[in-house]
Amino acid sequence: MLINKPPDNFKLLDIPLVLALLVLLSFGLLAVFSATQNANPAIANNFSKQLVWVLVGLVVFTITMLTPLKVFQKYAYIFYGISLALLVLVLVVGGGAGVKRWFLIGPFRFQPAEVAKIATIFALARFISQEHRNLNKLIDIGLAFAIVVGPMLLIMKEPDLGTALVFPAIILPVLFWAGLSLFTAFLIIAPLLSLVAAFNLTAFFIVMGIIIGVMVVSGRGLKVIVPNFLLNVGVGIITPLLWDHLHKYQQSRILTFLGVEQDPRGIGYQVLQSKVAIGSGGLWGKGIGDGTQTQLRFLPEQHTDFIFSVIGEEVGFLGVLLVLLLFLFIIWRSLNIAQSCKSRFASLVVVGAAMVICFHVMINTGMTVGIMPVTGLPLPFLSYGGSAMLSNMVLMGLIVGAGLRRFEYF
Repeated sequence: MLINKPPDNFKLLDIPLVLALLVLLSFGLLAVFSATQNANPAIANNFSKQLVWVLVGLVVFTITMLTPLKVFQKYAYIFYGISLALLVLVLVVGGGAGVKRWFLIGPFRFQPAEVAKIATIFALARFISQEHRNLNKLIDIGLAFAIVVGPMLLIMKEPDLGTALVFPAIILPVLFWAGLSLFTAFLIIAPLLSLVAAFNLTAFFIVMGIIIGVMVVSGRGLKVIVPNFLLNVGVGIITPLLWDHLHKYQQSRILTFLGVEQDPRGIGYQVLQSKVAIGSGGLWGKGIGDGTQTQLRFLPEQHTDFIFSVIGEEVGFLGVLLVLLLFLFIIWRSLNIAQSCKSRFASLVVVGAAMVICFHVMINTGMTVGIMPVTGLPLPFLSYGGSAMLSNMVLMGLIVGAGLRRFEYF
């Protein structure tokens, strides 16, 4: 059976985790209501739409929770293949304002990248959980990265850099949870450090010195030091070429974030208005529907990307703190579930799901206060949007469902 309802297992239902989810959904509905009331007709009915998506999401959450994880394990590669096909198809027939991210189905928009995140978690977890896999072997690590790189490159082609960055956030924690050594993890992260440092020659030399120093101190021979040194030098050389292939708006967002490009009426304006909104909320907030930045429409994309700013202005610091604590609680409980799962596949799926949620929260909340670039990533369970809501509810269903079956081995 695809859906199983084992009564005995419901004593393992993580009720506090479910309650935390429901509270976040309630916060999101209140924020979307406030952000869209008295708005122009194009978004005036978005609250009612979001309410429908939340209700549908709860049904999806329940179905996912009741579906045994071994079903997802069995069909993991099929799900993954379908998601890749959808990502290719959207590049051909997808719609959007100058981008190809969605399938336009009547009044609805379906974003296959959301499906790809879940399918990639399944495929990666199944691959790593196979008994003959050895994360000390370069071939197995390379194949694991290949599973992630495929959908990531297709999503970058749409282009959607923000969503593409979710995939590295999946693989590194999952590999580490699966037993990847700290040194190997360092070798994986080192090229990322080289990439960032490549824009400044002094910083690049410092990073290269650190990389060589770590390898020497750890007692590695020339067979390890030389190829890794050449790899990181290569990353430093190729970075300017990759930069030239980014779209202008992507370059602008990164430069504005780094403070290199001043943009008071573009991306910088969005962040400025967001910081004003959050700062003006004070301790208790101005009240639902009474935020001046929100109600006067100074806050851009306030019902989607900047929903956290609406909460900060209208519910204040205490409301923001509660939201962040709820997210932190969800991640903590998820990792507890992952640790208690007897099934390696289930444990890795939970970690992957938790890291997707965690990454979205870090990037979205960070961009609203100017410490992260504006990427367009929604805030899970709070931002307006059907595809993101449903995919996040699937992730939560997987986490809670794994908790129900934590003592099953498969």
